[in-house]
Amino acid sequence: MSVQGVLELDEKSFRDPAFTSNREAPVHRWVPWIAGYSKHFVADAIARYANSRSIVLDPFAGVGTTLIEADLAGHEVIGFEINPYAAFAAQTKLNAHRVSPDCLRKAVQGFGTFMRSALRKGRMPHSKPPQGFRTRSPFYSPRVQHKVLLALDFIGEQDTPIADLFRLAFAASMVEYSNYSYEPSLGRKVTVGRPEVEDFQVTELLAKRVSQMADDVDWYRHTRLPGKRRDGRIIEESFFDGYQQIEEHSVDLLITSPPYLNNYHYNRNTRPHLYWLGYCSSPQDFKRLEKLNFGTYWQNARDQEYIELDPSIEDVEIRQTIESVRQKNPEKGIYGGTGWANYAAHYFNDCLRFVNGANWCLRSGATALVVIGNSILQGVPVPTDQFLARIAEASGFKIVGIHVPREARVGSSIVDSSVRAGSGNGHGLYEAIVEMRRL
Repeated sequence: MSVQGVLELDEKSFRDPAFTSNREAPVHRWVPWIAGYSKHFVADAIARYANSRSIVLDPFAGVGTTLIEADLAGHEVIGFEINPYAAFAAQTKLNAHRVSPDCLRKAVQGFGTFMRSALRKGRMPHSKPPQGFRTRSPFYSPRVQHKVLLALDFIGEQDTPIADLFRLAFAASMVEYSNYSYEPSLGRKVTVGRPEVEDFQVTELLAKRVSQMADDVDWYRHTRLPGKRRDGRIIEESFFDGYQQIEEHSVDLLITSPPYLNNYHYNRNTRPHLYWLGYCSSPQDFKRLEKLNFGTYWQNARDQEYIELDPSIEDVEIRQTIESVRQKNPEKGIYGGTGWANYAAHYFNDCLRFVNGANWCLRSGATALVVIGNSILQGVPVPTDQFLARIAEASGFKIVGIHVPREARVGSSIVDSSVRAGSGNGHGLYEAIVEMRRL
């Protein structure tokens, strides 16, 4: 069956994949993630498509929602993730079942004692702010930074499993007591009318977060299905470069959500985490991550003279859509259609690379579920889900269906769209699940 024959909207097949429900779920709630999706969606998919002992793969693992749910259900899990902070978060969560909750609670008590004593005695911290980290205004106010550095002193003295959980609690909360915020992208609080944070109860917040982690670890250890399997692993490498590390045709189920065609800069928005956790020390480190990213960024693609769509992508509508974008607003130069067409062409070339990697990894008859959002570039609708499906079908996949459990989503970084500009052209943003099967 051609892909055109399976594009009916189906709101009932899958639950809404939005990340919101994870905010109160054990283990998942440790790290808020802009690009995450719902544990309920993943759990439903695993129950439907995985056998009693399966290998589950997420090529764009983020902070590990797919991997945690599959691990809980008794499966072997593998993830790829290029962002070191996200990879650290996912691996720390996967390792949590090996941590003693009682030891973690004891460490929380020790942390409180250490911080109270250090602050009372005016102890100067040994830890230092990351030297390469530059912001337009101080990231932390002096009182807050003093407490943060003392907390890092304590964390540095702990054994690795305990230290990792404290580090993750710090990283997941660090922007909250900084002079920056996400509204929607990382920026100064004062620019959105919020005051700078002169002081904050850093000790109390971190102790509360790690205590919650101890409760979740206890839950994880008792909920995780028993059975002999390798611990879940994160491969800190691009899926495009590393998929052949996986045994060919060994994966039973692939669940993922690659970056959308929305120019959201995931790495840049974790810049404080990457510096403060020691994963980056200069802007050059971010250049490397940008080169590895699925779909590059408009800021990188716009300066190139012309990015060709891969010749093996022969679909006429994909090519016509990119050309329609290219013809928009020529008077704006790289800020007009030419830059955005380059961006789109690079994105769909990476869709092909993803499909080729999935073809290598999946066994015959295995399912891949890809959560992806559509886009609107320079006012031109781009049905990314349908285009991915066509690329996959041309590469030998059977497209089982394209499901749309969420027919409306917000996309603040889409340029000249009906959503942002209110042009009333009838096009909106939605989120889809492309269900495909390897033949």
